[in-house]
Amino acid sequence: MIRITELRLPLEYPADALSVAIAERLGIATADLLSFSVFKRGYDARKRDAIVLVYTIDAVLPDEAAILAKFADDPHVKIAPDTTYRFMAHVQEAPNIRPVVVGFGPCGLMAGLVLAQMGLRPIILERGKKVRERTKDTWALWRKNQLDPESNVQFGEGGAGTFSDGKLYSQIKDPKHYGRKVLTEFVKAGAPEEILYVSKPHIGTFRLVKMVENMRAQIEALGGEIRFQQQVTDILIEDGQVRGLTLAGGEQLRADQVIMALGHSARDTFAMLHERGVFMEQKPFSLGFRIEHPQTLIDQARFGKHAGNELLGAADYKLVHHAKNGRSVYSFCMCPGGQVVAATSEVGRVVTNGMSQYSRAERNANAGIVVGITPSDYPGNPLAGMEFQRQWESRAYELGGGDYSAPGQLVGDFLKGRASTQLGSVEPSYQPGVHLTDLATSLPGYAIEAIREALPAFERQIKSFSMYDAVLTGVETRTSSPLRMTRGEDLQSLNVKGLFPAGEGAGYAGGILSAGVDGIRVAEALATQMLEAHHDRNHSHHLAQR
Repeated sequence: MIRITELRLPLEYPADALSVAIAERLGIATADLLSFSVFKRGYDARKRDAIVLVYTIDAVLPDEAAILAKFADDPHVKIAPDTTYRFMAHVQEAPNIRPVVVGFGPCGLMAGLVLAQMGLRPIILERGKKVRERTKDTWALWRKNQLDPESNVQFGEGGAGTFSDGKLYSQIKDPKHYGRKVLTEFVKAGAPEEILYVSKPHIGTFRLVKMVENMRAQIEALGGEIRFQQQVTDILIEDGQVRGLTLAGGEQLRADQVIMALGHSARDTFAMLHERGVFMEQKPFSLGFRIEHPQTLIDQARFGKHAGNELLGAADYKLVHHAKNGRSVYSFCMCPGGQVVAATSEVGRVVTNGMSQYSRAERNANAGIVVGITPSDYPGNPLAGMEFQRQWESRAYELGGGDYSAPGQLVGDFLKGRASTQLGSVEPSYQPGVHLTDLATSLPGYAIEAIREALPAFERQIKSFSMYDAVLTGVETRTSSPLRMTRGEDLQSLNVKGLFPAGEGAGYAGGILSAGVDGIRVAEALATQMLEAHHDRNHSHHLAQR
């Protein structure tokens, strides 16, 4: 099979005429094109009036060797890579001491699925509830100002990614094509097939719910076990080897191999692991606000006359500005046609995030506008970044009125340094509500200074980005984990054998797809270690018998 990249066609080019364009690109007759599939479809909107679709095509031809020879010097015509996932092992009989996965977000979900597919019958522990029960608890915060610290946007089946835009793209290096395995499993579980080929795939919250349920059912059918409302409160380590876990109800669970697929908000678990001596270190993260504009404004700014085109969908953006004070300000987790959501998991704190449904049909566009910070901003032990986040989340709770409303301010007032007293043309989407105020004390002074400089700079890239009535809602603090549970080349903790830190909470992922990929990697590493240990025990047993 031949892969053609950078096949650029006008936006209006008819999809049913793709075969003609492929044949012309290769200099062959259309009859010689036996079959083809679209591996990826994106667009280039740098020229609004001349937007082009950009295809990656896999084509089957009668004489592929001749084509490869003909285009030997063309980097855009090559042999198609094999993206088929191959299991490293499959056991007929699961070990007596089963592997344990802690956390059932995207990382734990894929780790548990791959372990189950290999026949290893994992036990998966999730501190939150099943996804539909969790959804009800989340709505209780959004509609009734009632927070359940164990069942919310951060904790429960599907992880934080369930209440997001459901973005399924990443910039990680993926030489083994694990991302394709993740997307394929999602499609099997009910995600739209287009996620396999659009350049910026997304699912949306409602579709994620059913997909997660289907994947859970598959793990259980393969012998895996998912235990909900089972928080890990302690870990047993003997001579540098993990030997077991203690659950909140007091149960002791024997385990020699544990994947710690914690989300970035499992702060009490991080503290427990730190107390038990598991090696971890500080890492940079970012904090800032959510900004909301009318989605039509973003569509027009990005697509011009093509705004509303079905192939383009709702427009997104990616912005960055390097401020004079040395700080980088950038857009984060942009959600077209979505809403700003209450994402706290702790009492007396306010945290914002963004979410979209598959349709991306809500009136506002929202994105994080965040500032990069480093451990020098929060010196101390590995948990210092976590406490730094808490400081600003507590301040947001106070500024919002102390009832989980979020503090908000019009962009025009923020730039002028005065409190907002009434909304303009943009109605904020955050629930349970936005309390207008002055955000100047809601973040460190250097962050406020950098964002004030960045917003007018972003105006030069997107017209009306700093419009007076655009709304800032605070605060966005959980952009990524503030620490890393460092691991070695074997993907085990540096100082605890059998412990596999994984995913976003451990500092090794940043989104659904990269977390899923990391879940596959650690599942394979765990299986390797488990099977090697099993082989060594059997070998010793045979030697003893001799």
